[in-house]
Amino acid sequence: MSGCMSAFGGMPLVELSKGLKQLKEEHPPLLAQLDGLYKLTQLIEQKTETELHFAELTTKVIEFKDALDPHSEREEGVLFPMMGVYIGTTSGPIAVMEYEHDQAKAQIGEFLAKADKSSAAGEKIELSGLIKKAYFILTEHFSKEENVLFPMAERMLTDEEKEELYQKIQEIK
Repeated sequence: MSGCMSAFGGMPLVELSKGLKQLKEEHPPLLAQLDGLYKLTQLIEQKTETELHFAELTTKVIEFKDALDPHSEREEGVLFPMMGVYIGTTSGPIAVMEYEHDQAKAQIGEFLAKADKSSAAGEKIELSGLIKKAYFILTEHFSKEENVLFPMAERMLTDEEKEELYQKIQEIK
């Protein structure tokens, strides 16, 4: 179907340059980790071996955060400012993306700050809800990036900027 538009941005499909493709390819492993976190939150809510699952959730959240942080830095520190030159950063798509990053990080940060201090099963269930919120924020967020933001960047950035994007994101480990 020529001229077929994507459901989100009304833009035809586009092949991503290597930097944007890398950012997109970082999503599936993060989503797999998120799915595991979500499953653990469900077990905790069902009060199934709460102590054991909460300890596992805490460990897995730390691992997830360690994987998410460099990905976020590649976007916030490199891609978003490059796009911001064209579309600004105080409102619009970049502002929304940064807000969602902040919201997800806040949920994860609050969980980690309180996880060790939590003793009652009810507290553990409540805290696992923070990770559930982060799950919903990030799964939707990744979809927006893949379907709207990355194609927009592909059309917006010059070939030189795309190469610069790729080079700069390689520096973030």
